[in-house]
Parts: sequence; C-alpha cells; structure tokens
Amino acid sequence: MIQTTERLAQTVGLTTACMVLNLPRSAVYRARQPEPIASSVKPTPARALSQAEQAQVRQTLNSERFVDCAPRTVYASLLDEDIYLCSPSTMYRILAENAEIRERRDQLRHPNYTKPELLATAPNQVWSWDITKLLGPMKWTYYYLYTMLDIFSRYTVGWLVAEQESARLAQELIVASCEKQVIAPDQLTIHADRGGPMVAKPLALLLADLGVTKSHSRPHTSNDNPFSEAQFKTLKYRPDYPERFGSSADARVWTHSFFDWYNNEHYHSALGLLTPTTVHYGRAPVVIAARQQVLLQAYAKHPDRFVKGTPLHPALPTAVWINPPQTVQPSAQAVPQTPGVDTEDLH
Repeated sequence: MIQTTERLAQTVGLTTACMVLNLPRSAVYRARQPEPIASSVKPTPARALSQAEQAQVRQTLNSERFVDCAPRTVYASLLDEDIYLCSPSTMYRILAENAEIRERRDQLRHPNYTKPELLATAPNQVWSWDITKLLGPMKWTYYYLYTMLDIFSRYTVGWLVAEQESARLAQELIVASCEKQVIAPDQLTIHADRGGPMVAKPLALLLADLGVTKSHSRPHTSNDNPFSEAQFKTLKYRPDYPERFGSSADARVWTHSFFDWYNNEHYHSALGLLTPTTVHYGRAPVVIAARQQVLLQAYAKHPDRFVKGTPLHPALPTAVWINPPQTVQPSAQAVPQTPGVDTEDLH
C-alpha cells in the first residue's frame, strides 16, 4: 500500500494520493524514515561490583545473622563495624536479580488454627459457653452475661451476670455447672471462642483438673460457636428485652426470667418443638409419644384434612454437630438455621 501511494504521489501529490487510497499521510512519513539501528549492549561500568563482590553481598544478606533483616538494616549494621559492601539500593538490586526479594523482617507467625469438629449424641457431652454485653444505665457502661449451653438439648446449664469479664468468674460458673449436672471426668467437652477469659491459663488448668476437654473457635469465626451466638440473639430479640438495664440486679432479675422461659417454655424448632428441659432430662420420648397419640386421634376423626397422610410428630435429632465433616449427611446434623432467632419456634 505504501509503495502504491508513493507511485501515485509522483503524479497527483501525496495529499491527493492519500485521500484516494484512504491512507493517513503519517503512515507514509513513518515508512520513509530509516530503520533504527539496534543499540549495542551497554558495557559494564568500571565501578560495578564484580561477580565475586556480588556473591559476597548475597552471602552476607542471606547469612544467619541478617537473613531476617532489611537491606538498610544490614547496611547500617555493617557501617557500625567499619564495613562497606555496597549501597542499600545495590543490595536490593542483587536480591531482585536472584529472585530473593521478600518480607525479610522477623515477624510474628500466627499458628494454623484447626477447625473444631464436635459431635454430641446426648446431653452433657458438649457445652458451649460465651459472654455477651448488656447495656448499663449510662453510655459506655455494661454488664456481662456468662452463659453455659448444652448443644444437644439447648438447655442452659449455667449463667451469671457480672460487672466485668473475669477468668475467675468463668471458673466459678464452670465448677458450679459441672457439680449441678454431676459431670464425670472425661465425659464433657466445653467449647468457647478465644476471648480473654476463655483462653486464660488458670481456666485451662481447672478444666484439666475436672477431666473436661477444652475446645476453641478459630479467631474471628463466629460460625465456630453458633449455638451460643444463636441464643444471645434470641435473648436480645425478646419483646420485653430492655434497651438498658438500670443496675446489675435488674439485669439478673430479667435474665433469670429469660432463662426460665428459654429452658422450660420455649418450644424449639431444632428439638422437634420440645423444650430444652424436656430433652435435657430425657422426657422427650414420653412427650413425643403423647403428642403422636393426639395426632393419630385427630387423623382418625378427619383423615381428609391430612393431605399428606398419617401425621407424624417431628423427630428429635440424634446427632448435633459444630462444624460437621463433609462426609456427614445434612439430615444427620442439627445446627441452628442461622446464628439468630429461631423464627419458626412457638412460644
């Protein structure tokens, strides 16, 4: 195309030739310019470090003494010892040429936390405990509610309200709850998140003395402690939950009323519409059998009203997991529908 344009331009001029052939003049001008001569490789400056000197710099930077130090730190340390190898920028360049650029500072390395996988097939096998804040009478004032929950029955085995978070109070709650439930050594696992009172060394020693296995959530993973989180949301979404509590005594009175309702009157959808007390103390089979008789009598009177056939009472879950393994079928799990209020529960 360029050659055709050049021939035509000799007759009608470059501008007309480009208009006829729909070619920009700049393309012709670029084609007329000579090919640039390939630049030769620049010679190595006389001041450049030799291969031996570069090897010495690398050896120094990767030595046991300096392997976790930034080049500027190495540079300053060597100057204090009357040693000069090269500038910090040259150190960085040598590291980059050898693909050794990385974070060299000595930093805290967090451990790899294992996902907890806990199974309960009966009451008093796995408890979950946590602490939540209750708003006090003035801004920035709080009371702290400690709760201990059995994940199989959802029964609150212990609770207390205090004006501070304390490992000592947590120990007292655990001891009292274990005594009340007559927990034997090696029977129980207690699961919690990684709050200060939960990971305190005195508490860990206490659990070891009681023969109780401790388990912790991964950091910043609320789904690792879903049962306590769900109960706290149920508590704070109660219609009579106060915006603020006037005193710790007020908080204890209200909380006592809540747990009495939650344990004894709350028909829990995850428990087959049974109360936590019924399940925890082994009365579920009797209650389910009685309810089933009522359903059968209703079916006998009006079978046409039961379009799905003979009505059956919801079954009580046989296994409750915190983080079930991938091999567990969903039907074998019993976990909160969401970490929140049981929207289908009957009161």
